[in-house]
Amino acid sequence: MDTEEYRDHPVRSYVLTSGRAHPSRNTLRPETLVRAVESRPVLSTASRLERELVELCRGTLALAEVAAYLQLPVSLVAVMVSDLVDSGNLTIRSNHQAHVLPGKDILEKILDGLRKL
Repeated sequence: MDTEEYRDHPVRSYVLTSGRAHPSRNTLRPETLVRAVESRPVLSTASRLERELVELCRGTLALAEVAAYLQLPVSLVAVMVSDLVDSGNLTIRSNHQAHVLPGKDILEKILDGLRKL
């Protein structure tokens, strides 16, 4: 099989996430860093895929990298990661910062500069 060829996953995504389409945390983005909590054993009820995900995260990886290694959509892995963060098996580090809008004085200077063009 050609590696560039599309391969469908044999189990539907909604089965892997118990029917959920959104993670319990809205801070997960593809660049969010994920790391396993070393002192925390994986729950006995965890699926094979969840165990594999935790094992992958023994080193720090971005959410998008984890999805690529597991060959799953990022949105699906985000739901799984949020569950594992909730259970204490993973920690996340997000660099997402709220947008800071410039002050009115700066916007007026920019507008004045544009008018002069």
